[in-house]
Parts: sequence; structure tokens; C-alpha cells
Amino acid sequence: MKLLIKNMVCPRCIIAVKDILEAEGVKVKSVALGDAETEGELTDGQRIAIARRLQDMGFELLDDPRSQLVEQIRIAVQELVRMKGERPKMSDYLSHNLKKDYSTLSKLFSEVRGITIERFAIAHRIEYAKELLCYSQLSTSEIAYTLGYSSPAHLSSQFKQVTGMTPKEFRALEQHGRVSLDEL
Repeated sequence: MKLLIKNMVCPRCIIAVKDILEAEGVKVKSVALGDAETEGELTDGQRIAIARRLQDMGFELLDDPRSQLVEQIRIAVQELVRMKGERPKMSDYLSHNLKKDYSTLSKLFSEVRGITIERFAIAHRIEYAKELLCYSQLSTSEIAYTLGYSSPAHLSSQFKQVTGMTPKEFRALEQHGRVSLDEL
């Protein structure tokens, strides 16, 4: 059985979710960012207990098909943003991976999240740029190309539009304002 879990964004989250499932007597096939696969169906009692324990950890078990699809979109955008090398067009990537027409995905995402997929992807790219500015020695040019921008100027322009400062100004700050990925 496939379970979709919201806010599961780091490797430690995978371990925590696996521990919760096993503690409820569930045989786990696999756990990855955003989902878990179990052997067999969950009982109603297991589902309720797991949902409560996940909620206590800041996660959410998604049962609604619309919420599940929105979470799959969010995860796919995150994967695309962090993809190495040549990136496909976002609409093609999402349509191919989620087996749905992009216009359907876009409309649903906007309805549920109140933001377009494109704006969400930009926000995620900027947060990833912030992470690289804070924790790496990469130059702005290297970061721009790592994130798939056509030029460092394009990154700087978009970065300033979103944050109100240039990447250089952000890097010089003593305290960096960053948004957790699960808050995007």
C-alpha cells in the first residue's frame, strides 16, 4: 500500500517515518521523501494511530486524492530544482512523472496552494540558492549554473525580485533568513 506523507523533506524524516510505521506493526517495503510503501493494507486503527504519530512529528498522512497529487507535484518540483545537469522543461517533467496533463496539474496546484507551480518553483530555487550561498564556497556564477539559470545576471535579478537583495548582499549577512522547505 502506498502512503503519501506531507512535510517529509529530509533523510532524518525517512528514518522517523519508518520507525513510526514499524512501531505500529506495519511491514515497510520502502520509505522515500514524501511517501512510504507498506506490505498489505492498514487497518483503520493503524491508520489513525500512524496519522496521530506523524502529526506529532510535524508530518501529515494524506488521504485525499487532490492533496496527494499536490504533494506529488511539490516533491517533483523539488527534485527538478535539485536535478544535476541539463533539466527538462518543467511542464514536460511534471506531466511525464505524474502521468497527467500539465494544465490539470497547474490548475489543481493553484487551487489548493494559492500559488502557481511556476512561482512555487522559483521560490524553491531561491531557497536552494540561499542554501548554497550560506553553506558552500561556490561563486554566484557557479550557483546560477548549478540551479539551471541561463546566466548569473538572471539568478541575481530573480533573487533580488524575491528577497529584495542581491546574492552578494545575502551572503554578507550575519544572519541568513531562510525558509524551511516544508513551509514552501
